[in-house]
Amino acid sequence: MAARPDRLLRGSPYPLGATYDGLGTNFAVFSANASGIDLCLFDQQGRREIARLPMPEHTDEVWHGYLPDSPAGLVYGYRAHGPYDPQGGHRFNAHKLLLDPYARRLAGSLKTVEALYGYRVASARSDLSFDRRDSAPAMLKGVVTSELFDWADDRPPNTPLSDTVIYEAHLRGLSMQFPNLRPRERGTFATLGEPAVIDHLRRLSITAVELMPVHAFVQDSHLLEKGLRNYWGYNTLGFFAIEPRYLASGTTDEMRVAVRRLHAAGIEVILDVVYNHTAEGSELGPTLSFRGLDNASYYRLLPDNPRHCINDTGTGNTLNLSHPRVLQMVMDSLRYWVSSYHVDGFRFDLGVTLGREGNGFDPGAGFFDVVRQDPVLSRVKLIAEPWDTGPGGYQLGQLPPGFSEWNDKFRDGVRRYWRGDDGHRAVLADCVAGSSQIFENRGRRPYSSINYVASHDGFTLLDTVSYAERHNEANGEDNTDGHADNFSANWGVEGPTDDLSIVALRRRLQHAMLATVLLSQGTPMLMAGDEFGRTQRGNNNAYCQDNETSWIDWTQATSPEGRALTGFVARLIALRHRHSVLRCNHYLHGREEILPGIRDIDWFDENAAPLSHDAWNNPLAHLLTLRRAGRDNGSVTILTCFFNSDAEDREFRIPKPLPVRLLIDSAAPHEPEHDLAGDRVTVKARSVLLVRSIIGHDDT
Repeated sequence: MAARPDRLLRGSPYPLGATYDGLGTNFAVFSANASGIDLCLFDQQGRREIARLPMPEHTDEVWHGYLPDSPAGLVYGYRAHGPYDPQGGHRFNAHKLLLDPYARRLAGSLKTVEALYGYRVASARSDLSFDRRDSAPAMLKGVVTSELFDWADDRPPNTPLSDTVIYEAHLRGLSMQFPNLRPRERGTFATLGEPAVIDHLRRLSITAVELMPVHAFVQDSHLLEKGLRNYWGYNTLGFFAIEPRYLASGTTDEMRVAVRRLHAAGIEVILDVVYNHTAEGSELGPTLSFRGLDNASYYRLLPDNPRHCINDTGTGNTLNLSHPRVLQMVMDSLRYWVSSYHVDGFRFDLGVTLGREGNGFDPGAGFFDVVRQDPVLSRVKLIAEPWDTGPGGYQLGQLPPGFSEWNDKFRDGVRRYWRGDDGHRAVLADCVAGSSQIFENRGRRPYSSINYVASHDGFTLLDTVSYAERHNEANGEDNTDGHADNFSANWGVEGPTDDLSIVALRRRLQHAMLATVLLSQGTPMLMAGDEFGRTQRGNNNAYCQDNETSWIDWTQATSPEGRALTGFVARLIALRHRHSVLRCNHYLHGREEILPGIRDIDWFDENAAPLSHDAWNNPLAHLLTLRRAGRDNGSVTILTCFFNSDAEDREFRIPKPLPVRLLIDSAAPHEPEHDLAGDRVTVKARSVLLVRSIIGHDDT
């Protein structure tokens, strides 16, 4: 074997990252303010630094060099030279090994030691001091990859958003307790593609799995000190690398195989991604990558005191997407996951942060403009969390066209209606009709609203009807973390109970809320496990519970109650797929007459009387009838929903046309479809009932 060269060739400034061409590797890394960059090479275990080679070229703020005869699998990192001037925003420290922002695979593990910090942690001068210890023994390293994978005939399902049903899941939590899996593969991509897992999703007719963060992330030292771990993963360090714990085999092809198998089953894969901040924390955090390469470029700093980071994310720092090279990194990362892993879309954590410019949030910010015109990214599903913790951070409905948004007003409105809160009949109506008051602007469609009643961030569905208060004591924060007001109720007993009447009521409310989500216009989302009654025992912020609190207990799925609830959910989703009027991709306002006297949407009270302005504003009214009509395969389908959040059964008069066929009764979820006689129907307490009329063949 030839000796490795002792210096780098000129190389190319593009592409950024480590690019293996079969004969050697090109290294390119951005830094506008460094005075020099060293490439550091390590042995295969990443323990011993075997070479340190200065980057020979600096082109357009990119440092680059080419290492001939270097194989894939090479372990590397960077050291950056430049001023250590925190008060000027610069934190260069060549004693600190830095992870390549474009590293596609990681080696080793991160050890939480003080040598990772650019300053002396115990110094009275705090971050104005300077630390000369080498951080390499404690640092993760990058690995040069050669990515060849036979995708064969893989094709993205390309399910229209209007037809999409999302299943939000944590990769690890999904499979840690799934039956009959190999122990070493639990919690990894090896299990996501298992036939038994896919069969469960297919039985439900799920069209897309939304995975919580799978990018490489860092454990928080304050959690480790408490014996806890960062479970959710919203603490990204590597935007191009899979979290190593999620690869049983250590090879990235494991994820590709899982995606290919899901695609073969008609199921898309959406990644929850965190481009609003990094794992380096505030200005008092460690120097792991971005801070050491170019703190003043990668992060938004206070203009009048650049020693300090702007903290619009609540995590200590905010990525500076106003900088073209930082924006390029995000775009390159997004395109990489689509092109190399065939993912079908993204859910952007704290999406408002991505649209922040110097004067605050701007729906015309560079990030949104670049994504919307990108020939690759504009064709995948784009979902945003429309808030952050900064000034003016709540922006529901204000993101630009092309983005759907998590609709927390749907969640809260539906929860409050079914809790029996006064004044929520009109709120429910807007939710069910696609939240047009929020989203109907700039040509946006109902699928812009991601409708849910439970997600990873908060109570599970069962806990929503079992707990009046959060129970986050296990998080070690004196139960002060997590949302204080969950619009939940325990119905007489806090948590589990043997009272059969309370158990039955909770089950009925779960049915009603699931029916509301899946019978509403918009894009429905379920949280994994809610289909069979998953609980977190009242913890509504289980971000640090990498244990049975968060892991799905699949024995619940095989219990009689779990099987029944799963069957009900599957039936609802099947109805949604069957009837296009339930997933109409335009807003309905009652302006189109489908048949004489029957408009595309109509609202009635329990007596089949149209609702007046005063009736809509009656805070004590809890009953609602919704009729929707649409043309479907030459016929006119008319679906009527009856909502009763009262504590008593109520009789409703059925609006024309008659007769009708009962499709689903959430209070009797196993009752088969059948024709109803007469013009009245009893809707049980706290339940939803759906009926259908089909009017002949439509020749118009």
